Amino acid sequence: MTQNTQCNEHKTSTQTVAYKNRLNSWVIARLLPDTQRQIIARFRSRSDADGHMQRLRQISPEDNFVVMFDCQADESLN
Repeated sequence: MTQNTQCNEHKTSTQTVAYKNRLNSWVIARLLPDTQRQIIARFRSRSDADGHMQRLRQISPEDNFVVMFDCQADESLN
């Protein structure tokens, strides 16, 4: 008897992506005019994000960057 695993594979891959998004909740965002922001990178820990942001500030001192917790990733899972 054959088993339809395609549905299960899709569900598992979706769950894997959702879990991975929850792991990377710290983001570095570039602040843009008109209170907009552009997410540059995602990180699992705040300290990783802070270290990366220090390097970004060295490379692009004219840009404004901020480390923030992205709670929208958690809200999209519900």
